[in-house]
Amino acid sequence: MKSIKKRIVITGGEGRFAITLKNSKTNLNIFFPSKKKLNILSLRSIENYLKKIKPKYVLHAAALSRPMNIHNKNISKSIDLNIIGTANVVKICEKYRIKLIYFSTNYVYPGRKGNYKEIDSLLPINNYAWSKLGGESSVRLYKNSLILRLCMCEKPFVHKYAFSDVKTNFMFHEDFIKIMPKILDKKGILNVGGKLQTVYNFAKKNKPDVKRISGKKIFPLNPSMNISKLKKII
Repeated sequence: MKSIKKRIVITGGEGRFAITLKNSKTNLNIFFPSKKKLNILSLRSIENYLKKIKPKYVLHAAALSRPMNIHNKNISKSIDLNIIGTANVVKICEKYRIKLIYFSTNYVYPGRKGNYKEIDSLLPINNYAWSKLGGESSVRLYKNSLILRLCMCEKPFVHKYAFSDVKTNFMFHEDFIKIMPKILDKKGILNVGGKLQTVYNFAKKNKPDVKRISGKKIFPLNPSMNISKLKKII
């Protein structure tokens, strides 16, 4: 029987990343609650579930993400799920001294010069990134936590087009899952991503028919991260 101390709860247990994690071959003892069992908008729901499971870690992956324009069209929903929901999770983790690992985004960086380190200044590139930075703010108040500034996506690459002039550090969910056990006990902030390359070069390796498109008018050209801290860990 696996130790209770090693139990892990992932919020957003029915989300895209959670589904990949659930189907992966890992020895981690992970619980995947549905929104009905663990609703991040309800302090009572979070507390009841975590009291019952008694996890050592909470992976906070529940969030409003795509489509990106929903964060412009419905800022109330963006605030509720990504900022207030995260703050609720922080409150209960702090109350029961549970290690919290928060899934943020590399888009909190300005996206101009690239090679951003964890200590660099932030300037979110869109409303989605602002909502994730809002979540980061509450997580930072709780010292038993780790903020992951992630650059990852589903496999296969889901879009028909990929930016040929935007440099970043994309990695697939499966690749992150392989290194996840090595970072569970780290604290602070950690950039997590793969090889520095254009989005197009990343995508075409998995999806040969992906089409080139320029991101100049719609996206910062270099939101890439410095992942040297991650490399030392893995």
